[in-house]
Amino acid sequence: MSDKIQDVIKKQQKQKVQPLKKDEDTLQVVGFNVGDEEFAVSILNIQEIIKPIDYTRVPGTPGYVLGVFNLRGNVLPLISLRLKFGLPFAKYTEDTRFIVVKNGAQTVGFVIDKLTQAFILRESEIDHTLDMQSEQEGLIYGIGKREDRIITILKAEGLLKRDF
Repeated sequence: MSDKIQDVIKKQQKQKVQPLKKDEDTLQVVGFNVGDEEFAVSILNIQEIIKPIDYTRVPGTPGYVLGVFNLRGNVLPLISLRLKFGLPFAKYTEDTRFIVVKNGAQTVGFVIDKLTQAFILRESEIDHTLDMQSEQEGLIYGIGKREDRIITILKAEGLLKRDF
């Protein structure tokens, strides 16, 4: 076994994770980075995650709407979360991905800087007070606390809300 695999196994064994109770509410999410911050969205709202592909710019849309792209015959809007969150544009790297989010009949692609991991959060690990203070109403589900990290959990319906 390679040293990397052994290190991962040792790290997992050291983590003391309390077993989930049957009646405990949980949220399974996929984490990703935009800039230096970590965000997550419910795994139930993720259609797929792909490497960046070509897209076509659409005139008259806000700067954070990069354009549209064709995903297996479906033309989807493409939004840069960096620009939407007020961060400067950054060139794509090997880690850049398009995360395709679906809620009901709406499907949109978002450019993220890097995937982190999929994980389960207990409701007791999520603080919901920030949602009421958010200037982008309805965007934040809550703040998740995981080990030594804080993760902003986004609502799919808030991400998909059109303001253009």
